[in-house]
Amino acid sequence: MKLVSVLTATSLFASAAAFAPATNTKAAKTSLAAWKDETVVGITPPVGFFDPFGLSVGKSDEIMQHYREAELKHGRVAMAACLGWYVTAAGVHPAFDSSLSSDPLEAMAQLPAVGWLQFVLGCGAIEWLAQQIKDRPGYIPGDLLGAAYWVDDSDDGWVDYQNKEINNGRLAMLAFMGIYTQDLFFGNYGDQIFRH
Repeated sequence: MKLVSVLTATSLFASAAAFAPATNTKAAKTSLAAWKDETVVGITPPVGFFDPFGLSVGKSDEIMQHYREAELKHGRVAMAACLGWYVTAAGVHPAFDSSLSSDPLEAMAQLPAVGWLQFVLGCGAIEWLAQQIKDRPGYIPGDLLGAAYWVDDSDDGWVDYQNKEINNGRLAMLAFMGIYTQDLFFGNYGDQIFRH
């Protein structure tokens, strides 16, 4: 439990560092500069292109697309995790006759081995399918359903939708860390977070 507390605190400090102002230095004209100029998705006001640690400096387009793919995947998982957390906290457990705890951390510990097996196999199947989809020609990072075949980034409505998804995913990643920390350190979950 102590290791989990230390890891959680470390990740919270790292995520808080993301809000520190970045120092701007003159950047050489690289593929990153071109990527920032040509990419309209994910570079949104008021922050613009946000990279306080300089992880994208000197990276190729392929690496930057990999980063975008990871950002979208983590954002989607975090949005699902936030929803799942509150569904579990409400006492809704579709499996196991609702016999698990309403505290999601306790429910995780109470989950039988067959439940973990289903979880791991389900996640593995999704990852395998995503990898198969990524191998198709013309794949755009994060476009698992093939929307790029029908619409491209010249459509303002589509760009707006993608920006909303990325921003909501970014918020969900931060929100889930807060939800998890609140339960881990204070035992508050679900609507208990808002009680005094």
